[in-house]
Amino acid sequence: MDTSLVSPPASLTQDSRRLIVYVVWDKRGDVESYIPYALSALREHSTRIVVVVNGELSEQGRVALAPVCDEIVVRENIGFDIWGHKAGLDHVGDAISDFDEVVLTNDTWFGPVRPYGPVLERLGNTAVHFWGMTDHAREEPNPFTGEGVLHYHLQSFWIAVRREMFLTEAWRQYWRDLPAMPDYYDAVLKHETVFTEHFATQGFVHAAAFPAAEYPTDHPALFNADLLLADGCPLLKRRPFFHYPPFLDRHAVIGREILEMVDDLGYPMPLIWRDLARNVAPHTLNTDAAMLEILPDFEDRYDSSRPLRIAAVVNIVHPDMTGELLDRVACLPGDVDVFVTSNERRRADSIRAVLRDRGRDDIDVRVVPSKAGKHMSAFLIGCRDVIVDSRYDLVVKLHSKRSVTKSFNASRYFTRHQLDNLLSSPGYAANIIGLFQREPGLGVVFPPTIHTGVATMGSGWGSYRVRAESLAAELGIEVPIDEITPLAPFGGMWIARPEALAQLTERVWEYDDFAPSNEFPDVALGPTIERLVANAAGERGYHSRTVLNAEHAELSHTSLEFKLDQLSSTTPGYPVEQIQFLHRAGPTGHGGAIGLGRMYLQLNHPAVARAISPVYMAARRVVGGLRRVTGTNGDRG
Repeated sequence: MDTSLVSPPASLTQDSRRLIVYVVWDKRGDVESYIPYALSALREHSTRIVVVVNGELSEQGRVALAPVCDEIVVRENIGFDIWGHKAGLDHVGDAISDFDEVVLTNDTWFGPVRPYGPVLERLGNTAVHFWGMTDHAREEPNPFTGEGVLHYHLQSFWIAVRREMFLTEAWRQYWRDLPAMPDYYDAVLKHETVFTEHFATQGFVHAAAFPAAEYPTDHPALFNADLLLADGCPLLKRRPFFHYPPFLDRHAVIGREILEMVDDLGYPMPLIWRDLARNVAPHTLNTDAAMLEILPDFEDRYDSSRPLRIAAVVNIVHPDMTGELLDRVACLPGDVDVFVTSNERRRADSIRAVLRDRGRDDIDVRVVPSKAGKHMSAFLIGCRDVIVDSRYDLVVKLHSKRSVTKSFNASRYFTRHQLDNLLSSPGYAANIIGLFQREPGLGVVFPPTIHTGVATMGSGWGSYRVRAESLAAELGIEVPIDEITPLAPFGGMWIARPEALAQLTERVWEYDDFAPSNEFPDVALGPTIERLVANAAGERGYHSRTVLNAEHAELSHTSLEFKLDQLSSTTPGYPVEQIQFLHRAGPTGHGGAIGLGRMYLQLNHPAVARAISPVYMAARRVVGGLRRVTGTNGDRG
């Protein structure tokens, strides 16, 4: 193209007309509440707003969008937001000439965290053909392909184009020839990273509202969100709260600090928490947003003028623990209704004797008719009426945890880890209740994954994942499943809003549901449900937090630090690089010749490794059979 034919860049005037094309995608067909908030604030800065929905749109979603836009276009979910923008431009058609600026944007950001006005006015006074909110520096080699160049580019979540560009044949040709984009990398490599270069080489002038050259990294939208907000950027990308946590750790992106800043700037935080709870795997969100609360044993965050109505549901199969569990419940602030379940009448009689000695004849003791499902069925069936009772703001679930499969020390610490980190003292318990007072979207609180005395890390799903995925689909839980270890109350104890458990309690469970399953004969239903508690809460828009008291935080961090140090000692690089290396290598097995040979091929000759994989799996089965028969480690021998 002859660059001399390009009209000079122009600034906007006060009566300029702006078109917004905003693309939405939601796997449920819903519209998260942060989207109408963003569009409503854009109203005063735009003449026409067209929302393009990729995929389905629920009636709830249509009702949410209708007041904040002029038109809704629903299309097949192909081509990501790029082809959504094309659909929006096609929908507007020749009427695009009525506008002076077109903004192509999408639902990948929260805003306005800072006002739109100052940025739109500043860039409106700048003579350009097109501009972006943020940009990305040039990289060589291209990190997506490992070769070539990643060109400098404006980031596609917000591209504004002036009429001197969008009325040209070059513009029409670009969208007419837009390639297919079947996956995310196509959208990046075939559009986002070429759009700026494509039009710049034809003589069109561009600018970034917050250029990377003024920040300490090449990707400030991801790595320097706090600095962008401090400089007046109205948008906060969602990615820092769902990106791979070890990668963010490598770059010291502290999501908690960003969210605290957003809160201080006055953005309504429930909009963020609801969206992230519904759409991010719970363990990833818990890590990226640092949602572990280490609370003191002295009360410092409970509002006694706003007490919450609490029910404590306590399953006791070890009557000698009755006193300790009642002492824990007594730590809760205010009047607490207590319900005790047990699975044998003689145990219930022993529990009642303890209650009489303590003058607690007011406690409802229930004998559940089946041991199937243990404490989980006692909770969901034996006390269902309590959980769904609208009188209660919170339900506390405890049980007399003892393990016959762990060593004495491991079992003892496991129980203490659960009880101490929920109800270690009156002050501590009040502080947990204070979290619920301050955060209306907080749904569930429980201790973090225990790693002392047990080998939960790296195998938290165990054999439960397939059944958990099946159960989640059955219950309508679409929150992403954590990849390795779920964020879950592994001890079966938590504090929750009843509404956050509704995805579990709306189903009327029966004890037969907890009997051995023909489809999953070796996978118990109770622990499967336990691993889905955070996901179930997230489906209803409630987020989860983990909690530790100071003592267990000290014990956990020192132990975890040493273990991580030891595990990292044999593999070079940052943790994210070590993890990626080990994931490429695959399972180590028991370190024998077969396992190590497979790892070598996986790392150095992946095509060969794929080809011999069936042979390797057959060899593993033979070795496993040898080990079971002989009691030796056949992989070594």
